[in-house]
Amino acid sequence: MSETPLLQFGTSRFLQAHVDLFVSEALQKGAAPGPITLVQTSGDPSRAARLAALSAKDGFDVQVRGVEGGQLIEASTRVTSIVRALSLPADLKQVRDIAVNEARIILSNTADAGFRPCEADGQTSFSQAMSYPAKLTWLLFQRFQANGAAIQVMPTELVPRNGEVLRDLVFGISDLYPAAFRTWLATDVVWVNSLVDRIVSEPLEPAGAVAEPYSLWAIEDQPGLVTPCTHPNVQVVASLEPYETLKLFILNLGHTYLVSRWLTERDTARHKYVRDMLGDPSTSADLEDLYAREVVPGFAAHGRKEAAEDYVATTLDRFRNPFLDHKLADIAQNHSEKVERRIGAFLAWARQADDAFSAPRLDAISAAPAEVHLL
Repeated sequence: MSETPLLQFGTSRFLQAHVDLFVSEALQKGAAPGPITLVQTSGDPSRAARLAALSAKDGFDVQVRGVEGGQLIEASTRVTSIVRALSLPADLKQVRDIAVNEARIILSNTADAGFRPCEADGQTSFSQAMSYPAKLTWLLFQRFQANGAAIQVMPTELVPRNGEVLRDLVFGISDLYPAAFRTWLATDVVWVNSLVDRIVSEPLEPAGAVAEPYSLWAIEDQPGLVTPCTHPNVQVVASLEPYETLKLFILNLGHTYLVSRWLTERDTARHKYVRDMLGDPSTSADLEDLYAREVVPGFAAHGRKEAAEDYVATTLDRFRNPFLDHKLADIAQNHSEKVERRIGAFLAWARQADDAFSAPRLDAISAAPAEVHLL
């Protein structure tokens, strides 16, 4: 089997329809450093068939459905970038060997709570109970001990400044290890901030996904950066901030606002998908009014009113995509964390520019106890 310079932690349908798809298309043009080894960090044995399908020689399908530039898009692409699929802890030795000897770029997209510290993080022997940052620290230490070459760590989790956040978590955990290791982490590991933007609505069985046409992978430039592929939807940018705030505080905030309304109304049977809620005139009007009265003014306070209005229009079209079965129940997972990261962070950001900024609906959601919004 060929070496895999890309080591990916996470098996989500998002990764399949975004990172894995882009790398697959780039490999066909000789525009990627090589294929991917995928690692399932949960160790769930019930997903063995999925793992096998993800690394099958003939690949898996990603179906793209929607409207782009006024044209109906319905296309299917075969993704063949994953050549090896492993699981922790069963394949720990093999994952360690790849992390030490093969990997040039480590990619990840764990669950929303994937960066959350765990009790098991306070040890230097590998434990399946560790958080992803602690598992990554352990693997990087194995590379350090083996005098491994410099490496790039590139999370795609929906966390602002995700590379720096992961770096700081790893640095904190590295206090358990020899001091020279922390120096190596600072000098021989490139920590990359990136932002991903694509709605991936449903899985295919046994592997694959359905996604909208719109997609973006914005990667913040820095010295020593190596891109995982060259692709039209992969952009190296001077700063992620303009992309990050638009996506997090308009598209993601809109999703979380809709879910808050859906949960509060306790009418989960009537509306199953995002497009169902946008098909309800009162809900659609309420969301548009929220954007106009509470969201765009926050961007206007930062001098970005026009860019926000353009992105709102694009977002509403994406929410109304008739082909996209984007389940509200899926968005509702880890809802409390999403309220804090999307709505609470937006309010703080807007008030940095205007301390009199008013957003009563968003304030009410942000201040509500977590149990108010449980399924």
